[in-house]
Amino acid sequence: MAGGAGHIGLAVAETLIELGANVAILDQDKSACENRVAALSHLRKDSAVSIPCDLRDEDAQRNAVKQAVDHMGGLDILVHCAAYVGTDKLKGWAVPFEEQTVEAWDLGMRVNLTSAFIMTQEAQEALKASGHGSIIVFASIHGVVAPDFTMYEGTEIGSPAGYAASKGGLIQLMRYLSTALAPDVRVNAITPGGVWRDQPEPFHLRYISRTPLRRMAVEEDLKGAVAFLSSDMSNYVTGHNLVVDGGWLAW
Repeated sequence: MAGGAGHIGLAVAETLIELGANVAILDQDKSACENRVAALSHLRKDSAVSIPCDLRDEDAQRNAVKQAVDHMGGLDILVHCAAYVGTDKLKGWAVPFEEQTVEAWDLGMRVNLTSAFIMTQEAQEALKASGHGSIIVFASIHGVVAPDFTMYEGTEIGSPAGYAASKGGLIQLMRYLSTALAPDVRVNAITPGGVWRDQPEPFHLRYISRTPLRRMAVEEDLKGAVAFLSSDMSNYVTGHNLVVDGGWLAW
């Protein structure tokens, strides 16, 4: 089950289907869910199902997990990759710190962090029953290190405090769950670096100049990490944060 119908969510779903899995796509936008399922149909017919779900709503999330388990007859893998990011137009979010609002902070925490807690809690029994349950959460380099605010100068994008705090919290939640759910379920994180989203050129140039591999990530770069952590190839890996950042954190 992949939470998030965005570009990364689609790459995750493609990877899992290519490995032989059936997937449930969760997203608040019903049309986005259905479009992703349609786009995945070329890989294998009836391999994906759309389950619209508002990640701000606890009951909706718990019901969505139950629907996914019922539809697929069980659950082996849970991937949480939905989040408010620094380019979202949420009021009081991707703005200078003094303009960031508690309302935006709370929404960011709810979607980025709390939803992972809720969905894991609801999915844990099905994951345990599978015999090889795996949970993957998508964090961020800004959950590991502080942002360099000079990267954003002259642009309309930013790095909200709520984003950094929620992603750092997600990494620690992963560690907590890796012991709480052991030995039945493995829990790991993937921490991407900056992913290309048509960012303003000043930001883009500054970012790649700071990246040893001299480019931003694309979704394809994350598929190997998903394949590794979701499969028995990582059967003895839990509590691990797999960084996929082109070397950003190596400096």
